[in-house]
Amino acid sequence: MSQLKVLGLCGSLRKHSTNMGLLKYAQAHAPTQIDLTIADLSEVPFYNADLSTPPAAAATLLQQFEAADALLLACPEYNYSLAPALKNALDWASRAPENRLLNNKPVAIMGAAGGMGSSRAQYHLRQVCVFLNLHPLNKPEVFSNAFSNSFDATGQLVDEKVQQLILQQLAALYDWSVQLGFGRSQA
Repeated sequence: MSQLKVLGLCGSLRKHSTNMGLLKYAQAHAPTQIDLTIADLSEVPFYNADLSTPPAAAATLLQQFEAADALLLACPEYNYSLAPALKNALDWASRAPENRLLNNKPVAIMGAAGGMGSSRAQYHLRQVCVFLNLHPLNKPEVFSNAFSNSFDATGQLVDEKVQQLILQQLAALYDWSVQLGFGRSQA
């Protein structure tokens, strides 16, 4: 069995973010063959090509991208698109020589938002993935209404249907990653 190192990124920086609630549920219930780390994007500055050395928070994030076999992106929807914090994290990683931190990596996308549960933002994120040569998992898709009773007052996921979708998505991400040649043998 292979161990898959997955980096989770949340586009929302809110204290009680429902998107972070999705990621925390995934982390707490990930299958044993998945090691899921959630990045802290709260201190990562906007990408600036004039900086010759990445600031500490960006450098930490880049090390996390380097260590990851796959990505799990929690994508809120801001103005029908993805949130700046998530796009910024991908922008930082994309500047590595030959796109080595992102190139050919498998990715799963989930999200919570109003209305259609971040579907527009997720599809826009898939367009970004094309340019970055990331390989998004097609199914299952995880969309949740952030303003429903799927989450408690602290943003924690309580909806069993969405919980089951996340478990299915993690299993599919593992299988997809192994097909693409990712994962590390356990000693």
